[in-house]
Amino acid sequence: MRIVLRVLFLATQMATTVALAQTAAEREACQADYQKFCKGVLPGGGHVIKCVADHMSELTPECQKVVKANTPG
Repeated sequence: MRIVLRVLFLATQMATTVALAQTAAEREACQADYQKFCKGVLPGGGHVIKCVADHMSELTPECQKVVKANTPG
């Protein structure tokens, strides 16, 4: 059971960072901000990018660039 939970956790974490950013550099730029502000948000339907964007003024400058590049409008 522990292995299944670990695999599920890792898959969720990987999917979450992919939902926010497509490159390793982008994921790295926003990983700490995601963990700080949106840790409980599951990927899908744009929930992660919306959560991070809702905290735009609190994000690191690097992550702000990633969010702006990956947010429509």
